[in-house]
Amino acid sequence: MVRKRGVNGKPRDKKRFIVRLMNDSQYYVSIDIAKELNRLDNRLVRILNEDRPDEDGVRDIIAGMRILVKSKGKKIRDDKIIPSDIIIPLSDISIDEAKGIFKGEGIIPDIL
Repeated sequence: MVRKRGVNGKPRDKKRFIVRLMNDSQYYVSIDIAKELNRLDNRLVRILNEDRPDEDGVRDIIAGMRILVKSKGKKIRDDKIIPSDIIIPLSDISIDEAKGIFKGEGIIPDIL
């Protein structure tokens, strides 16, 4: 089995990632879902680098990321806390807050 280092530096199973939705729960997601999240993450970084970022567009993408995780991920029991590979903020985030989070590689580092 191929293992990579997760955000916390420990070896991670390449086939699934742990995503925390702020003010919600943690979920296991497959590599395919993580790749889709990465595409959305990269799109957010591009939008936020524009001269006049579309605030509604930013919120829509974050909301879409959260919906994707909830609909395609497997919820982790609330009494079990595991270090997350990916943390997705709330969709009502301000542009300034989003710029502080979605920069460089965004919230998903080159782990895929």
